[in-house]
Amino acid sequence: MTLVKEESAGEPEGDSGEGGARETYVPSWRRIERERYKRSRARRATAIAALSTLVTGIVLYLVVVNAPGWPRTKETFFSAQYAREAFPKVLEGLWLNVRLLLVCGAAVLVLGMLIAVARTLRGPVFFPLRALAAAYTDFFRGLPLIINLMIVVLGVPALRLQGITVDPVLLGGTALTLTYSAYVAEVFRAGIESVHPSQRAAARSLGLNNRQALRYVVLPQAVRRQVPPLLNDLVSLQKDTGLVSIGGAVDAVRAADIIVGRSLNYTPYIVAGLVFVALTIPMTRFTDWVTARMDRRQAQGGSI
Repeated sequence: MTLVKEESAGEPEGDSGEGGARETYVPSWRRIERERYKRSRARRATAIAALSTLVTGIVLYLVVVNAPGWPRTKETFFSAQYAREAFPKVLEGLWLNVRLLLVCGAAVLVLGMLIAVARTLRGPVFFPLRALAAAYTDFFRGLPLIINLMIVVLGVPALRLQGITVDPVLLGGTALTLTYSAYVAEVFRAGIESVHPSQRAAARSLGLNNRQALRYVVLPQAVRRQVPPLLNDLVSLQKDTGLVSIGGAVDAVRAADIIVGRSLNYTPYIVAGLVFVALTIPMTRFTDWVTARMDRRQAQGGSI
């Protein structure tokens, strides 16, 4: 780095305190060469990545289209006629998946937080509550989601209980909430336990009781730290809303299944899958952005 002095135009000497001169930063030739080298390396890496991606895509395309069964596979899974027929019906059913995501996502966050708080309560008097919360998380994290859905969606109506709904959408949403709240509870619990005990002690020294310290000091830090894994769980929930179709609810998957059953062509499944992918990618990229932002703030010494 080189510092040079420049005369201030239109100012009399002595006004600046040093004869009208000011110091201006001029990068050294070594720095200029280093920046030029970095830019050339970046351009070279981008070109190599683009070329390798293009070559890989061409190779995969040639392998697929030259396979012996490709004509039959193309007719069965990639029919433009059935894709046009299925697309509007799949989109109509997707609205049910979106509503399930919004409602179940909110319920999962609330229930998961309550379970996590119950597992972190201190004192022997809260042991039964801690044991029940631990049993809940262990059971529903170990139980496959598809089995949970079958038990709730198919088993509850078989009981013929008065006042209990038999709507497959509500029952399917209940099963999703039960399973995902167990996972989210562990995410919240990890965040709560990651807060240093000195934070709680400092809150108590300021006159806050345990409940106030948890609400105003511990939980805000715990939730902020666990935002990326929480978003990942919501992405998984968005995909798994398609499983409510096993109870007969006409969502995007069920709409595709109806067309497949009538035509014996599997293109509607591809359409439904692509629609879910298109819905999931923005959420995934947003999760990556939040994670990278929090990593940068942590590396710079900011609050996390």
